[in-house]
Amino acid sequence: MSRTTENTGFVCAQCGRAVAALVNGGYRNHCPYCLHSLHVDVSPGDRANGCRALMRPVAVEHHSAKGFMIVHRCEGCGARGRNRVADDPHQGDDLDMVLAVLHRGIGHHEAGRTGRRRSGP
Repeated sequence: MSRTTENTGFVCAQCGRAVAALVNGGYRNHCPYCLHSLHVDVSPGDRANGCRALMRPVAVEHHSAKGFMIVHRCEGCGARGRNRVADDPHQGDDLDMVLAVLHRGIGHHEAGRTGRRRSGP
């Protein structure tokens, strides 16, 4: 599959908004408004996965080489995947939504818990 074929616009299956193709050389794999994706790839860009369920944004991570990544969990099969935060001058990811997912992910992330009891009131 060519990069031109991969980099196409779409209508978001979650919020119904029109999403344009990226103009910065990458390809769009999630909605910049609600950050949802579809479970369509086995390998990045191949569109060979038959699941096709919504991928809900559940966390934001930082990768030293790739930058900030949105972690998605499939509502159909439970698979997890990561997509770069889209930095596009015309239709970049909604940073308020990215921060909301980051905040929600921190609140539910088990790795941040030490098992120690809190002292105080």
